[in-house]
Amino acid sequence: MLKPDVTAFFDEATYTVTFVVRDPRSDACAIVDSVLDFDYASGRTDTRSADRVIAHVRDNDLRVEWILETHVHAAHLSAAPYIQQRVGGKIGIGDRIMVVQDTFGKIFNEGTEFQRDGSQFDQLFQEGDTFEIGALKGCVLHTPGHTPACLTYVVGDAAFVGDTLFMPDFGTARCDFPGGSAEALYNSIQKILTLPDETRIFVAHDYKAPGRDEYAWETTVAEEKARNIHVGAGRTKDEFVQMRTERDATLAMPRLIIPSLQVNMRAGQMPPADEDGKTYLKVPVNGL
Repeated sequence: MLKPDVTAFFDEATYTVTFVVRDPRSDACAIVDSVLDFDYASGRTDTRSADRVIAHVRDNDLRVEWILETHVHAAHLSAAPYIQQRVGGKIGIGDRIMVVQDTFGKIFNEGTEFQRDGSQFDQLFQEGDTFEIGALKGCVLHTPGHTPACLTYVVGDAAFVGDTLFMPDFGTARCDFPGGSAEALYNSIQKILTLPDETRIFVAHDYKAPGRDEYAWETTVAEEKARNIHVGAGRTKDEFVQMRTERDATLAMPRLIIPSLQVNMRAGQMPPADEDGKTYLKVPVNGL
């Protein structure tokens, strides 16, 4: 099995990891879960995180074939269109994005002009779909639970799981957003854990579990099965659902959920400018 070269870029402001996944036999690569910097207090965007990734692509003479989203993120804004304009690549996400667009289109009162068919993206993936990064073959697992549209991308011996799993000492994703399901998440995790034990797992966020000094984002299927504090060591579905439901009830909404959802359900594009030529984001009072 081919082993892709994986380079990680960690954004400490949102605890997000962007990955550049390279075919070791060619210049082809994919970018997974990019970040557009956003200061909520001022409403200003910045591209320093995306520019680091673009610089890596250009410095290594890489050819971007895909800009992949594991899901519609609630913790950060996507830089996919900014990166696409500069280094190319097709933007892909799961086809259940249409469910997410319908749900949050209503919450943000987007009106009929907001397309809810996923057409903002270049590729809508379904369970079992395949794609190529040079000589590498990727396959798609539909892994809902955190959101209805969550995907895991398996490329060679590497699996990019988004928010479905975190490092073993931190556990798993929350399931209390609209469309989330702790039962679905448990089933999705079991699907991931049927991959070979040596499969490298790359997680989209790390929050440094208590007692750990360094951020981390790479583990293995074997380590998750044995040590994940939420699902490891044979924890049952009923135990997991009870734990996840009780834990989620104590969690605050992510700091950037309001802007992130409005932008990310549009494939990283800002909402259309108003009649004054300026772009605005909405805050649904008591909507989430």
